Amino acid sequence: MKYRRANIKGGTYFFTVNMADRKNTFLVDEFDKLRVSINKVKHRHPFVLDAMVVLPDHLHLMMTLHEGDNDFATRIMLFKSGFSRQIPKTEKINSSRESKRERGIWQRRYWEHLIHDETDFAKHVDYIHYNPVKHGYVERAVDWKFSTLHSYVKKGLLTADWGCAEESLSMQLFGER
Repeated sequence: MKYRRANIKGGTYFFTVNMADRKNTFLVDEFDKLRVSINKVKHRHPFVLDAMVVLPDHLHLMMTLHEGDNDFATRIMLFKSGFSRQIPKTEKINSSRESKRERGIWQRRYWEHLIHDETDFAKHVDYIHYNPVKHGYVERAVDWKFSTLHSYVKKGLLTADWGCAEESLSMQLFGER
């Protein structure tokens, strides 16, 4: 089956990438390995990492590709496989995955969304940074260490008290109800 994907060169894309076993916590347990994998991909296939949050069982990220480039699929595949190669093989692998030489760490598919404008960009950055609060891991977004929120605070783009659960920051702001 061929999936329809956005095909905009130099576009900005939002992704959700999930672990195959949603009870798995490899992403935060082995965060340094994930960081190494993503940085290797960035070095070989440059892109701007606009925002990212890593939760125990999934991650959200936004990347902007360089002009003339629309190959986000290779980047996602490379960082997933690069991370997987660093993790000991303890997962159960079904015959379909085995025949394709796949590990059983990641879900095969991922969610991708082409960012349309500045408002869409801002909403998705907020969604990414608020995600640990939404899932109940922290009450203040800044308390989640696996997030680019910290660089946004450092640059003065957001304040350290942004995204607190007790704030009137509504999930409707992020397109959810």
